[in-house]
Amino acid sequence: MIESSADRLATTPLAIDADGVVRRYGELTAVDRISFQVAQGEAFGLLGPNGAGKSTLMRMIYCRSPLTAGRLRVVGLDVTTDARAIKARVGVVPQENNLDPDLNLRENLLVYARYFRIPRAVAEERADRLIAFAELEEKRTARIETLSGGMKRRLMIARGLINDPAILILDEPTTGLDPHVRQAIWDKLRRLREQGLTILLSTHYMDEAEKLCDRLILMDRGTILVSGAPRVLIERHAGRVVLEVRGTPLHALPAPDPTVIVEDLANTRHYYAESTEHLAPLIRACEGCETYLRPANLEDVFMRLTDRTRLT
Repeated sequence: MIESSADRLATTPLAIDADGVVRRYGELTAVDRISFQVAQGEAFGLLGPNGAGKSTLMRMIYCRSPLTAGRLRVVGLDVTTDARAIKARVGVVPQENNLDPDLNLRENLLVYARYFRIPRAVAEERADRLIAFAELEEKRTARIETLSGGMKRRLMIARGLINDPAILILDEPTTGLDPHVRQAIWDKLRRLREQGLTILLSTHYMDEAEKLCDRLILMDRGTILVSGAPRVLIERHAGRVVLEVRGTPLHALPAPDPTVIVEDLANTRHYYAESTEHLAPLIRACEGCETYLRPANLEDVFMRLTDRTRLT
């Protein structure tokens, strides 16, 4: 029997438990009464457009920003009273690389270990093990400025693991990297997930979330729009197949099957359906138009549910 997300949450200790979390900056409410749970060993995603509240939420989870209201527990500890203990159990990989350019690769890990008061011998053993995990052995004494962008991101992940955390938080871990490097980092994160590490991931790459996350929440303007497993959300909000039609006046297109969802984005019309059978009459009617038939994906959910007025 396949274990459902609800069953897993009911039987697995919680890594993160948020109940009505609010964060305000003056009159601006960046996070508005958000509630969700993350089980230990789960890979959990935060999706949403810029300004949705993702980074603010992550900062509250690793105790960088205080709550305005609500309750938030991380590894069973309250962020309002146990911040020091939580920081010792959480690894953080920020969006921007902030490695020390005055130190070599291995020294960056050893100096960072001091923040957690890790004994020197333990820190050296972990540093060497993490350098091997990141496949950076040949660069262990290299200066930071000589590393490629992908090497720096792998080193950032290694640094985030130096305190042997219960949760690894990653903010846009592969932004700006080429596809080969992204795939390599995904492989590292999958290995960590297989070892039982809880991963909290914020990303703008929908394929990244779809491939790495067990579950996710889609946020906009500080609230949760939907939550669940990626494939479940895709089928619920975008069906199984999508027909894109462009290069023709949209008003001239025929009415689709009643079960088909229609959305217009810029100069392209999207038809979301459960099967190609529901789209067959449209495909025939659009002969000569520019059409693209493809499987539904998480980006369709994102575009359908988030606020498009940001683009206008």
